[in-house]
Amino acid sequence: MRSTILAAVSAAVLLVAVVLPAEYGVDPTGIGRVLRMTEMGEIKQQLAAEAAADAAAAPAAPAQADSAVGMATANAAQPSAPAPAPVAVVAAPKVEWRDEMPVTLTPGEGTEIKLKMVEGGKAQYQWVVEGGQVNFDTHGDAPGKSISYEKGRGVAADEGVLEAAFTGNHGWYWRNRGQANVKVILRTRGEYTDIKQMK
Repeated sequence: MRSTILAAVSAAVLLVAVVLPAEYGVDPTGIGRVLRMTEMGEIKQQLAAEAAADAAAAPAAPAQADSAVGMATANAAQPSAPAPAPVAVVAAPKVEWRDEMPVTLTPGEGTEIKLKMVEGGKAQYQWVVEGGQVNFDTHGDAPGKSISYEKGRGVAADEGVLEAAFTGNHGWYWRNRGQANVKVILRTRGEYTDIKQMK
C-alpha cells in the first residue's frame, strides 16, 4: 500500500516537473508535446508577443513632433478616419385601411360590426378603445352555421387577420363594462364585400 502511494506521488511530481514547463513553451523531454501541453504553451507565447507588439505600435505621442513643422508632417502622414455614414431610418410602411368605423359605447352598452365574406376570405383588422376597455367576441354566422374565433375581457386593443371559416357574416361584438363612455375605432381592409354595424 505504501509503495503504491509513493509511486503515485512520484508520478505526480514527475508530471509537474515535466509537463508544466511545456505549458510555457519549454519541452526538453518531449512529453509535453505528447500531452499537447507544448502546443498550448506556444499559443500563449504567440498571444503574449502579439499583445506586446500591439502595445508598442500604439504611439503615446509622436517623438519627432517637437516643432510645428514636425507636427504638420506627422499629421499629414496619418490618414484621417472617414466620417461615419448616416444611418438610414426606414419608416414602417403606413397601412392604408379601406374602412374605419368609430362607435361610442355608454356603460353597459354593446354593439356589433360584421363583414360579409366568402369562405377562405381574409380581412386585416385593428381596433382600439379610447377611454377604457371592453369585452369582445370575434365570431361568424350564416344560416345554420356559427363560430367563435376569439373572446376577451378588459381589452383595450386588438389586431390581426380574420379568415372566414365559411361564407357569411364575420366580425366583432364589444360591450362596455366600465363606468364611463368609451369609443371603439375599428379599421379594416381585405377580402369582404360589405361592412355594417348591426342594430
